[in-house]
Amino acid sequence: MQRLLLNVLILLMVGLIGLGLPAPQARAQSATQTLSQTTASAKGQAQTLAPSVTQTGTAAATASGAAQGAASATASATAPRPSTEGREPLRIGSKRFTESYILAEVLARTVRDQDPAARVEVRQGLGNTAIVLAALKAGSIDVYAEYTGTIEREILGLRGAGVAAGAGGAGAAAGHADSLDRLRAALRPMGLGVDVPLGFNNGYALAMRGDVSRRLSLTRLSQLKDHADLRLGLSNEFIGRADGWPGLAQRYGLPQRPQGLDHGLAYQALRSGQIDLTDIYTTDAQIAAQGLVVLDDDDGYFPRYDAVLLYRLALPQQHPKAWAALQSLQGRIHEPAMIAMNAQAELQAQPFDRIAAAFLAGKIGAAAPPEGSAAQAASGASSAASAGTGAGIGDAATLWSRIAGPDLPRLTRQHLTLVVVSVALATLIGLPLALLLHPWPRWRSALLAVSALLQTVPSLALLAVLIWAMGRIGPGPALVALSLYALLPILRNGTVGLDEVPEGLATAGKALGLTRTQVLRFIQWPLALPVMLAGVRTATSLSVGTATMAAFIGAGGFGERIVTGLALNDPALLLAGALPAAALALAFEGLFSLLAWWLARRPRH
Repeated sequence: MQRLLLNVLILLMVGLIGLGLPAPQARAQSATQTLSQTTASAKGQAQTLAPSVTQTGTAAATASGAAQGAASATASATAPRPSTEGREPLRIGSKRFTESYILAEVLARTVRDQDPAARVEVRQGLGNTAIVLAALKAGSIDVYAEYTGTIEREILGLRGAGVAAGAGGAGAAAGHADSLDRLRAALRPMGLGVDVPLGFNNGYALAMRGDVSRRLSLTRLSQLKDHADLRLGLSNEFIGRADGWPGLAQRYGLPQRPQGLDHGLAYQALRSGQIDLTDIYTTDAQIAAQGLVVLDDDDGYFPRYDAVLLYRLALPQQHPKAWAALQSLQGRIHEPAMIAMNAQAELQAQPFDRIAAAFLAGKIGAAAPPEGSAAQAASGASSAASAGTGAGIGDAATLWSRIAGPDLPRLTRQHLTLVVVSVALATLIGLPLALLLHPWPRWRSALLAVSALLQTVPSLALLAVLIWAMGRIGPGPALVALSLYALLPILRNGTVGLDEVPEGLATAGKALGLTRTQVLRFIQWPLALPVMLAGVRTATSLSVGTATMAAFIGAGGFGERIVTGLALNDPALLLAGALPAAALALAFEGLFSLLAWWLARRPRH
């Protein structure tokens, strides 16, 4: 019996790990990409990379188009692949901030508008740069909107002396096109490409409330070193980025020690006076809406962050129609239009897909960058702020409409799948382990200690490790993480339930001639079952809450609404994700209560 249980357990563990492992071909491709990245890193030491590229005038567009043609020809010659249009969907990803959500929907709607038969999947809010890049390399997504400064400094780890953030003119346009060529060359060994400059720059900056800036006469980053008492609340990604706080503090000699917080909550913290300074994106609608002062980067630390598409080199061959549609976006999104779209999302709580549809229909922005872009963008964001609903929860009817939105069935199905499958796997592994190790207290204690140790690992940290180990994002790593977290209560209650069975009953059964398997089946198992069921019940309740974290890696569920609500600082959307999750937990509690009642009332023979 024990040998049979051990064999079954080994098969279950192999199956659990296999949920997230890529296919052999994908593993071979991943190994090849790793070798290519090592080679590219060595070559990168000998390259000087300009930091940015944008669609600035006709010269940049012409140079970019010619370079893309050469890159596409090279990719086709070196790695020809048959078109899989119509078989595999085009997967578009996004990071976890407002603009990235919007751009993902713009890309998806552009493809659908030009090819209604196209299959397009949008995977929103996958996380920070590292997670989205890992998803792109693993093939979990095909393309997403990225920024040249991020590609250069964060992804490639290079330091270039290219076009400065405030540069302009024909010389800047030529520098941008040259920089894009260099980015392509550096990314090609990774199996990635960059193209389609969208037409706007969204750089990093630091901003503070206008009244604080006037009171301290503070308008430049270099002045911050004289105000060590300022409270800095910076996004966690900015604190850890190579082009973020570490380099900025070193360049300007800043003595402050920032605290980390979500970017979507930073504006609320500024407004309430909890912090004095935060990092912002220069196309954020909240800058004008709150009258913030953006500090001048007087030493030119930040590069340009021109929006481009970062994609897998196989994309043009696998989805030629979709790629042609995406190329039509080159130079179409200008800074005022992007600020206006961000305002629609953050200040008026408009859905991302509706914003994308309005932009592509010509209702937001203009076909060419208008004169006085900065002033008009600020005016547009202020108008949106005055017309918008704000970040309140609203009345009960509004909240209910957010909860019962069209995505509710999909999110419920995804969340249920995550919880039920992970708890089932943990049960199929935990209960046989409890039965197998029950006669050996030392081994049992060691296993419980390891399971308890897993509970101390933060969920996001465990997900990051699993993404690295499995080479993918999505339900696979999420199910493994949730199963590991659910293992402890099931194991613990399984062993406790068996321990509480009186030893005299087992001895009496053996005296009556029962085998060990029969003692387990007819005496120990029925008596321990209520305690074991309580462990599964606890694991299920914990999994319902922990499963919301799976949205950070594209596994879906009610966490999608919570993650988006954090990005938009939208309490109503946060509640629209939290309340269904709480209702699901209560529903599971009710089901387990009914099951416990039925077990208590059923006749025992």
